[in-house]
Amino acid sequence: MDKSIPSAREQFKALDKSVPFCGPEAIDTACLECFAYEYADKPVAKQVDIITTTDEFTSVCPFSGLPDFATVTITYTPNRDCIELRSLKYYLMSYRNVGIWYEHLVNRMLDDLVKVCKPKRMKIEIVCKPRGGLSSTVVAEWSDK
Repeated sequence: MDKSIPSAREQFKALDKSVPFCGPEAIDTACLECFAYEYADKPVAKQVDIITTTDEFTSVCPFSGLPDFATVTITYTPNRDCIELRSLKYYLMSYRNVGIWYEHLVNRMLDDLVKVCKPKRMKIEIVCKPRGGLSSTVVAEWSDK
């Protein structure tokens, strides 16, 4: 090895750096809207699940502020209301600059969505894109029983 060319370890130093980000108070629950589920009183309603998936979800690492990417799948059995998808998209986008651990995010999201639509049951699955060779899947579930 040529001694005149510094090694990567000599050339680059770990930086104590963080990109600015918001806290969980920036999550916009006010944008969430529902519409009445007109089959709520019909027998078929017991067998209906609504499954919504997006692979465009981003939040940020609460340590570094660097972006985290994930696929979010929301599965729920409606009771009286269904979540309006445009409002759900705005809600999910409000996480874009929020520093939050995935383990907290999945529970926060479950709490917010259950509160707004009061389903019979709901499951949220967040599949985190790999970082440093590690990927995580975080799942939270709720039931009215």
